[in-house]
Amino acid sequence: MAPSNLPSVFNATSQDIEMLLAAQSHLGSKNLQVHMEPYLWKTRVDGVNVLNVGKTWEKIVLAARIIVGIDNPADICVVSARPYGQRAVLKFAAHTGATPIAGRFTPGSFTNYITRSFKEPRLIIVTDPRTDAQAIKEASYVNIPVIALCDTDSPTEYVDVAIPTNNKGRHAIGTVWWLLAREVLRLRGTIYSRETAWDVMPDLYFYRDPEAEAEDKAEEEKAAEEDGPAAIESGFQSAPGDWDAAGAAGFSNAPGAATGAAGWDGAGAPGEEWGAPGASTEWAADAATKDSQW
Repeated sequence: MAPSNLPSVFNATSQDIEMLLAAQSHLGSKNLQVHMEPYLWKTRVDGVNVLNVGKTWEKIVLAARIIVGIDNPADICVVSARPYGQRAVLKFAAHTGATPIAGRFTPGSFTNYITRSFKEPRLIIVTDPRTDAQAIKEASYVNIPVIALCDTDSPTEYVDVAIPTNNKGRHAIGTVWWLLAREVLRLRGTIYSRETAWDVMPDLYFYRDPEAEAEDKAEEEKAAEEDGPAAIESGFQSAPGDWDAAGAAGFSNAPGAATGAAGWDGAGAPGEEWGAPGASTEWAADAATKDSQW
């Protein structure tokens, strides 16, 4: 790692360097662009190019100082067409006030004023110069400065400030965006002390797979459904025989028992009233009376 040329107040702490290393921000690809050679530390035996983490930190601070120099934060446009960087740019925009473009970049957003998504930013920050090539190309037409997260194989044409980092891993992308947002807030004075930790975790900037989250949610709901009946049963415990005793008491004290309703109070067999002779003669007398009236 090369010695830092920044003032001591801007120097990275050991925790910041460990965070970049843990996120594998220093591991580039096996291909190397000639413009990225100054940021190379060494090439491993397996051909993977290792970036200089000190250079990465210096460029993060430089990019933060450029961002702070723009008075209106909404004039800064952060772009990411890759899914791994979309969550990061949205969170960066939420914390710093920038304008996010997450997902497909609409051609003409910087050059065609008739387009519904037309913008006139003073600075754009892209996650990958290769996938966000359309945004960089349009920015070059209208003289907009470009800051980009560049891997060892990333094209640097029309890129004004290249932050050397691994822009293919979701943890590396999220960590660099988080560090950049924290440095911007420090320079603006939102975070007053550099010794005080930022209360926003870097995990908030990491990409999350929607399918994996849906599976986890389904498993949680399934577990809740399995635990539900057991909890209900355990909450309503009653002594054995309570319902039988209550039912027997209710039927024995019913009004039908006092009027001699056989079959319910045990005085006779069920259905004995329906076959009684008195009932049949009454029905026959009523029928004869109606016939005589008609």
